[in-house]
Amino acid sequence: MPLYFYKAVTKNGKVVKNKVEDMSRISLLKKLKRNGLIPISVMQTAKRKNTARRPKKNTSGMTEIVKNANINARLGNGTAKLTLKERVYGKLALTEKVTIRDIIIFTQNFYLLKKANFNNIHALSTVIENTENLTLKEILEDVLAGVEAGESIYATLEYYEGIFPSIYISMIKSGELSGSLTETLYQAIEYLEDTAALNKKLRGILIPNIVQFVGILVLLVLGTLFAIPMIQGVYESVGSTKQLPAISLWFQGVLETIIHFWYVPVILIAVIVGVIIFYINTEHGKYQFNYFKYKMPIFGKLIYAIDFSRFMQAVLLNVKSGIRIQDALEVSKNVVHNLVLLSIIETSANNILMGKSWIEPFEKSGLSSSMITEMLRIGMQTDLTLMLEKLLEYMKIDIDALMSKIMKVLPEVVYLIVGIFLIFFVVVVLVPIIQVYMGDFLFSAGGF
Repeated sequence: MPLYFYKAVTKNGKVVKNKVEDMSRISLLKKLKRNGLIPISVMQTAKRKNTARRPKKNTSGMTEIVKNANINARLGNGTAKLTLKERVYGKLALTEKVTIRDIIIFTQNFYLLKKANFNNIHALSTVIENTENLTLKEILEDVLAGVEAGESIYATLEYYEGIFPSIYISMIKSGELSGSLTETLYQAIEYLEDTAALNKKLRGILIPNIVQFVGILVLLVLGTLFAIPMIQGVYESVGSTKQLPAISLWFQGVLETIIHFWYVPVILIAVIVGVIIFYINTEHGKYQFNYFKYKMPIFGKLIYAIDFSRFMQAVLLNVKSGIRIQDALEVSKNVVHNLVLLSIIETSANNILMGKSWIEPFEKSGLSSSMITEMLRIGMQTDLTLMLEKLLEYMKIDIDALMSKIMKVLPEVVYLIVGIFLIFFVVVVLVPIIQVYMGDFLFSAGGF
């Protein structure tokens, strides 16, 4: 049955759009009118499988209308029934997942069209036609509907925060508010690609070592619970006075106690996790947790450098657009989600109102290096735009150096943890097994 994409206006003047199956274009037009919709356009499109999806943001009361249209189109006069195969297929149909790669491709295409001076509606329409991911295509159609109704792009993207990264949405918001969407799209592409590359490197380091760690832990537990009692049984069967290593017996007792009173550690862990989550959700706890992110070992400096660099990129775009530094700080803070950095930015903006230096809060925080604050001071005395560009170049080099350092240190830390558990496994499990293999327990059994 043909699949149609229609656009119509409700009685209260809201533009709605969707895809439905119907026998013909004329039949669909009649059904839309019967449901109180004034058709604007009805176009036949390629037929695809039925996928479960989230209700769209820019539609009003369409669920029942589409349901009725689909039922009328499929059942006709009410005598036809769905086959068992069709029902099973409908139950198993899943929404196509939107990956980071899909979002990168969309952003790249949208950026190129905007750079070619396409307006938002024309650019989105063109991107939608070339989008293969069905879920993303429907989301972009929803975004287009919002733009056609006079909304900003970020207003609809915020509705799909579970699909688009929150930082990505904030960057789009900052770009739209500052009138520099094209440049912001380019930054968003860099952000997504850098994030994807970093995640790939981290997975390459962590996953193999986590697998090794879990494997050693499983062998340690199973060996202690099964191998140690078997070895002890061998000793007792031959009348040997040989004793297992004290650490093996101690760890065996610990595991048996945990298994017997399993509910105690489970409750304890649940309470600890619950307390931590509750504390983090409080204002003070959330701030402290965000501060810990910037001070944590290995990753802390990198996280702050990335957040600060992204914020300065937004400031640069706003300053280039002719916005005052105070307004630039207010608009640019949309790309920041860490409460610590947000509080610094708020203090910085307030300093301007009081006639003080807006750079001082960044310096007093102890998070920004002296080189960064000095470059900002020089920029305020000379050419801020030029100095911000130089600052971003410096920070890019600094971030690359931090990432290289992390990629060098992280494997060593992981290897150290895995090595400690491996040594513990050897001492607890393998040493008793080797003793049995060597047979020295037979001497004590024979009275020697």
